[in-house]
This record gives sequence, structure tokens and C-alpha cells, in this order.
Amino acid sequence: MSEKELSQVRADLQERYNRFKAKGLKLNMARGKPETEQLKLSMGMLDALNSASDLYASTGEDCRNYGMPYGLPEMRELFSKLMGVEASNIIAGGNSSLNMMFDTVSCAMTHGFSGCQPWGKQGPVKFLCPSPGYDRHFAITEYFGFELLTVPMLPTGPDMDVVEKLVSNDETVKGVWCVPKYSNPEGITYSDETVRRFAALKPAAKDFRIFWDNAYCVHDLTDTPDQLLNLWLECKKAGNEDLPIFFVSTSKISFPGAGVAALGASDSNLAVLKEYFSYQTIGPDKLNQLRHLYFFKNYDGVMEQMKKHRRLIAPKFKAVIDKLESELGGKGVARWTHPNGGYFISVDVLNGCAKRVVSLCKEAGVTLTGAGATFPYGKDPNDSNIRVAPTYPPVAELQVAMDLFCICVQLAAAEKLLNP
Repeated sequence: MSEKELSQVRADLQERYNRFKAKGLKLNMARGKPETEQLKLSMGMLDALNSASDLYASTGEDCRNYGMPYGLPEMRELFSKLMGVEASNIIAGGNSSLNMMFDTVSCAMTHGFSGCQPWGKQGPVKFLCPSPGYDRHFAITEYFGFELLTVPMLPTGPDMDVVEKLVSNDETVKGVWCVPKYSNPEGITYSDETVRRFAALKPAAKDFRIFWDNAYCVHDLTDTPDQLLNLWLECKKAGNEDLPIFFVSTSKISFPGAGVAALGASDSNLAVLKEYFSYQTIGPDKLNQLRHLYFFKNYDGVMEQMKKHRRLIAPKFKAVIDKLESELGGKGVARWTHPNGGYFISVDVLNGCAKRVVSLCKEAGVTLTGAGATFPYGKDPNDSNIRVAPTYPPVAELQVAMDLFCICVQLAAAEKLLNP
């Protein structure tokens, strides 16, 4: 476009934007929260356990009492199916996998792994952060004082050339964050080669750990879901069982505020973590674990639940993708992902425009995840990535929000091109 044509486009977009602003919208697409109808899917869980229920575990232990610090055996078996890790190597805990990740980092900071000095006593330490990535992961290691190193994300997962170089040459690099299936926010599933290269890592640091947060392991949106190679088995083949620590939860399967989380690791890692956890609690909420078991019964029950979730949220992902394609397709001002599962769609706008887009949306009543949140320290070097969370708003509200979003993307681009 000529400058004159571009100025006219900006003026037209500004007029459309002003009309939206006058509507007084109050829509929120900031976090990946299940909607109310999704929460209703698990309401039967609240009736699955009552005063007449059998409250004893298969071991004969009373779930109302202290004990079973690593969770119910049946719960660990269920998580074994979800995680691809033997039940004997799993701890079923409270409601939050993020809590278990935080505690694992804290344990390494104060007591260490593999007989090494605690991370907190080794001087400056670093953590790898594949980006765009999950802001809460980055926040944990930032809180503990790590230097966060950005690793580019490729369509196959983290750039393993970068990972291997950093891990093998620098013993101050202590770990890497991974969301291996339907990554947050891009929806990428790590390729088989990427998983095998993770399993074959030769870290300079004996106490280097892969934090494998498989949060969306059963959160498929299509009839042809992505398949993730089993890192646990690959690490066994490579003789690297101590490398990974696995995390998962039912937070977006049952109730986000009252689900069950689990951790999986090698015998050596578990020996350290079990001692650490033993000072925190005499046992998790076993009644909640029992409630989940009565409701889901088994792995097949979980998968039936996920079909119901899919029926509710797949149309929302389609609504967002359709709007992006109809309003922005072919204009060269944005590109976006087409995930087969998970909870997010990642949009990359023109460099230098993400903060402006988010600000414009907020001024007109639509709240998005903050620009930069998907990078360490909240600083996107290109100021281009925006995480869209489609799950919470109803479809009608989502379509309105995306109409505004697409106007803001184009308006920010026009402003940038006229004032580079």
C-alpha cells in the first residue's frame, strides 16, 4: 500500500475500533480457565462419596486418617496410565502440579540431587526456558534467583541444538522447563527426535533435571490427536533415568481448584523428594483422591470425560481460528497456530506491535494475557507474541472479542508501518 492508502486504512480501522470501545465490553481471555459448563461435567464427583461410602483403600487403610504419604495405590495406577511411568515411581499428592514443581525446585535448592551440593549453595545457576512458554514455570525459577535462558521453540519443540550446547558445556545450567504435548501457548507436541534427544542429553551438571510438565496429555481436540513419545522409556533405554521429573494433574479434567496432582521420577530422585515431602505432610487429601477414583473408575472413564470437554471447547477453538483466517488471512500482519489440543492459540503479530494490541484491546474492554508473558522476565524480544485463551468465554462473546482483536492487530500494524 502507498502511504495514502495505509492512512485511509488506519482511519477506517480507528473508526471501527471506536465503535467497539463505545459498547463498554467486559470480556476476559487472559487465562486458560475451563468454562462453567466444563465444571458441571464433574459435579457428579461431589455425590460419588458420602457417609455411606467405603472409605478404605485397597491396602485396608482408612482414607479418613493419616497415612499413605504417596497417595492411594489406585490413584497412582491411574496416573501411571496418564504419565507413562510405573505406579511405584509416582507420588499422588494434593490439588496442584504447580505446587509440586515449586516444591521440587525448592528441594533441589536446599538439599540437591545426585549427591551434589544444593543448587542454592553452588553460586549462580541457570535454567532453560523454551519460549514462547508458560509464564508460571518461568516465575518459579525467577523467584529462586535463577538466570533464565531463552531457548527458541521450533515446530518440533525446543531447539535441541541450543539445548544440547548449553547443557553439555555449562555445569551451572540445572534444568529445563517442558510442556511436551500441546505446549503452552503454541500447542506444539515434541517430535520423536526431540524426545529422544532429551533422553540422550549428556549434561555437564550431574544434577541437571528435565521438568516434564505433561499438563495436556489427554486434552485432544481432534479425531487425529498428536502422539508423544514416552520420555520415561527413552531415558531408560539411554541409561538416563535420573534426568526427567514428570508432572501432571486432573486440574482441567475434573475441578481446577480441587483436582489431584502427581509427580513421577526415578528411584534416586524419589528418595530425595520423599524425604523432603515427609516434613511437609503426613499424607495428602485421600478422600479427594477416592472421590476421583469413584467418579472416573479408570483410565477409560477419564478419556470419556475428555470427550465431553472436547465437545464444549473445540467449537471455541474453531471460532477463533475462523475469525483469524477471515479477518487477518493473507494480510501479512499476523500468523497463528492450529493446535490439535491443549488450551491456547498463539498469535504472532508484527514485531513491535504485541503490547500495542493488548493495550488497545484492554481499552476497549477485552483483557488478554499480557504481552511478553510467554517469555522469561516477561520480555518478548520481538514484542510480537500474544497468547489467546479461548476456553472460558461463551462462543458468542468469543466472536465479539475476536472481532475486536483482529481490528486491533490491523490498527497496530498500520500505526507501526506509518511510524516505523
